[in-house]
Amino acid sequence: MGEGYEQLSLEERCSIAQLREAGQSIRQIAAALDRPPSTVSRELNRNSGSRVGYKPSYAQQQARARRWSGSRLERDDGLRELVLGQLRSGWSPEQVAGRLRLDRGHQVVSYETIYRFIYAQIRRTNDGAWRHYLPRGKSKRGLYRQFGNSPVELIKMRRSITERPADAEDRQTPGHWEADYMLFAEYGQNILVAHERKTRLTLLAKLPNRRAEPTARALARLVEPWPEAMRATITFDNGTEFARHYRLTQQLGIETYFCDPRSPWQKGGIENAIGRLRRDLPRKTDLAKLSTRDILAIASRYNNTPRKCLDYKTPAEACLAPLLHFECESTSRRSPG
Repeated sequence: MGEGYEQLSLEERCSIAQLREAGQSIRQIAAALDRPPSTVSRELNRNSGSRVGYKPSYAQQQARARRWSGSRLERDDGLRELVLGQLRSGWSPEQVAGRLRLDRGHQVVSYETIYRFIYAQIRRTNDGAWRHYLPRGKSKRGLYRQFGNSPVELIKMRRSITERPADAEDRQTPGHWEADYMLFAEYGQNILVAHERKTRLTLLAKLPNRRAEPTARALARLVEPWPEAMRATITFDNGTEFARHYRLTQQLGIETYFCDPRSPWQKGGIENAIGRLRRDLPRKTDLAKLSTRDILAIASRYNNTPRKCLDYKTPAEACLAPLLHFECESTSRRSPG
């Protein structure tokens, strides 16, 4: 059974340098150190500089560098700056890793490597600011649940999500939306969010209150500009702010549905979108300081961030395909001349 190999120490490397300078042969140096001649020969070949020759400190650094098993982001300055720059832009680690693979044709770094790098920096530096590189600003992964009463009986003409067409469930057909409010610490401040299930396109509107009539009007303004085929269904939770949902059916022909009580996961697309938007719009945000242009810029930034579920295309890119399809259909139906 072979003997285990023991790395050379700094003291041994100093001895090698001194004996080599004194003109000793490799076998003589090996005998003095009680090491195999092959060990000394390999040491001189691998850890000698082209200009400085064999220096103990340089040899020690070279050997240590080869044994480094830390994160690639620690060792590759260019890759680290690229990844951190994209994280600062609001991309998640999974989006960064996926887009790099799409752009370069091979996996560059995994999203787990990025997560571990950020968590390692939090531990090593004891600086919680590193967590802001992550989409939701959490130092640890986790979830929480909230329960509340559901005023289902107050919503007239309410239809359950179980009646929603099957093509809305599989996300293969565009035109199926989800809507909800994004709330903030300051009472009365909120943003209405509409989310298209297939393309993940997300629209935002800042409203002065959450009353049912203004909510219905705002939703109509958000979805009305889209082609009729892009206005098939819209799904809500059971908040009374959506009690005028039937206005959308009357005005635009869009069918409305509601989740089961205390089941927000049934409209998981918009719940996920709101969670991602919290990076730019945390709960403590004072909406009075944000203009409509600011809100639109945040929506644009979200819609131009690649998503894994879209093969790392952006929602804006994914939205072009159905729009072009509808345009082609419309053109083909026109009579010649």
